[in-house]
Amino acid sequence: MQPGRIDVVHPKTSDYLNSIGRGSDPAIDRVLTRLEAEAEKSNFPIIGPAAGRFCYFMARVTGARNIFELGSGFGYSTIWFARAIREQGCIGRVHHTVWDEKLSDDARKNLKEAGLENLVEFHCAEAVATLKQTPGPFDLIFNDIDKEGYPSAIPVVKSKLRKGGIFITDNVLWHGRAFDPGNHEESTEAIRAFTRTMSEDPDFVSTLVPIRDGLWTAWKTN
Repeated sequence: MQPGRIDVVHPKTSDYLNSIGRGSDPAIDRVLTRLEAEAEKSNFPIIGPAAGRFCYFMARVTGARNIFELGSGFGYSTIWFARAIREQGCIGRVHHTVWDEKLSDDARKNLKEAGLENLVEFHCAEAVATLKQTPGPFDLIFNDIDKEGYPSAIPVVKSKLRKGGIFITDNVLWHGRAFDPGNHEESTEAIRAFTRTMSEDPDFVSTLVPIRDGLWTAWKTN
């Protein structure tokens, strides 16, 4: 554990949530399990199975078909979203965005192995600028970019998310830094500013879901 980071969810609770079944497709489950092991070994940040299943659940329960990811890594979260679209009849698209060409290539391979690549559009570019340029509106937008960019992403998200759409943002507890009064790092202050802005925005109904590192989940009302 890095200095200044704490387990914001009790480890036994996290272990239990992570142990809950994924779904009914062994091929997808094998890819997810492999990626989880690779992420743990290399200390690469992924949302993990509990948050992944929450994202999948939100996509399914809202019938989301047009999904945009702001920051997608090597495609772990993309698999959860693409799975939701496939189980709703394969009508829709997940937009995977990442700066790094190797991560983009790895994501293509991972989605192909999971049998979901035909439901994904891959962008190797800056995420918020790509969202701004991509025709919407979107049913669901997932945000996992550099934390310093969280506040400035809000207006772009609002312009691209449909009324009734869902906006999910990862890491809003920031491993305990968000509620540490002595922590004034730029990333921490950005997350606090994001949370204040979203909680006060009359165009959203929002809540913090304390799964893994905190998922800010907002429903756009206007």
